[in-house]
Amino acid sequence: MAKRAPRRTDGLSREVIVRAATAILDDGGETALTFRALTTRLSTGYGAIYHHVENKSDLLAAATDDVVSRVMTGVVVDGDPREVLRTVALGLFDAIDAHPWVGTQLSREPWRPALLAVYERIGGLLDKLGVPEPTLFDAAGALVNYVLGVAGQNAANARLLTAGENDRAAFLTSVADRWARLDPGEFPFVHKAATRLRDHDDREQFLAGVDIFLAGIATLG
Repeated sequence: MAKRAPRRTDGLSREVIVRAATAILDDGGETALTFRALTTRLSTGYGAIYHHVENKSDLLAAATDDVVSRVMTGVVVDGDPREVLRTVALGLFDAIDAHPWVGTQLSREPWRPALLAVYERIGGLLDKLGVPEPTLFDAAGALVNYVLGVAGQNAANARLLTAGENDRAAFLTSVADRWARLDPGEFPFVHKAATRLRDHDDREQFLAGVDIFLAGIATLG
């Protein structure tokens, strides 16, 4: 008979379960997160896990809240609101890049504490920048959607490249070469952008977009 894995002897907390679930999600994505996989990783039984979480949906939401919460608590709020906004935005970008499933989960359940915390922090910083009250809601929504949308797309692209075992530089070179061969009369911008596409840095381009947004809201009044 096969030997059973030894059961853990230390206490099992919700935090320990959430961190274990995060590791499984990072390794294999949402489909890899099963309670069977979790019991194996934690060397425990189903009952011990269900004592702390209701189901997979609850676990996914808790893991998402944990990742975003760590970004929010890791940002120093004092200082120039523009710099804090850039730090928050880049923190979310990097977090979703490291945990691609977070972007999907945030869009699936926008009422979760994680997204509320993002709106609260970004809206508060825009308020400090003097964005007029009538446009504050729209400005916060636009910036949150930009941050999460670009971060989520970047993470999705990275997953596709990993699944296809493609190198990012080789992929961008291939696309840039196709763009460069387009008729400049029909696609003047795309033709000129081919060189920048080949060598661009995703994080730098993302921050450039944040800066463009901040430059735009400076004109509101």
